[in-house]
Amino acid sequence: MARYTGPKQRLQRQVGEDLGLKSNALKVARRLQIRPGFHGARRRKVSDYGNQLREKQKVKYMYGVLEKQLHRLYSEASKNPLATGTVLLSLLERRLDSVMYRLGWAPTRPAARQLVNHGHLTVNNKKMDIPSYSVKVGDVIKIKDKSVTIPVIADLLKEDTAIVPAWLEKKATIAKIKRLPEREDISEAITEQLIIEFYSR
Repeated sequence: MARYTGPKQRLQRQVGEDLGLKSNALKVARRLQIRPGFHGARRRKVSDYGNQLREKQKVKYMYGVLEKQLHRLYSEASKNPLATGTVLLSLLERRLDSVMYRLGWAPTRPAARQLVNHGHLTVNNKKMDIPSYSVKVGDVIKIKDKSVTIPVIADLLKEDTAIVPAWLEKKATIAKIKRLPEREDISEAITEQLIIEFYSR
């Protein structure tokens, strides 16, 4: 399965924002102002295309998807009668690894992706190890009993400090999809219109 395996901090420095790819927020903040490249890339005025490309890349890095996957999701969203940008973000949020992250069962989306890949979740009582699986209303997601002892999961369950969005319902190691995510459920600073402009050129 194709995925990015390089340094995650480099991606965040390239965008200049904390994309939630690393769990140590303080360390990330210290490095964000240092652009990647020899002595940091020179800063210059960014064109409209550059802004669109940067926003598209930011969403790709944030959700851990490749170009082909994101373009496919855009094509699917553009066929929906609702606002294309809103539908695109909703499709990204509905990925199983993103849902696991939103529920507070993983410290980052890359960690959630790994836990899903290793088969630690069930969906509707069936093993699900596909991070890109798109959840539906009524789906019941559960952490396997034997997986609760994994240190990273055990610590997060004990702390239980995650703010769960309104479209999800969680009780300990079980969660249910109450409705599909809407734009106001997404807290990250994403300008989806720039992504739509990029793909509609």
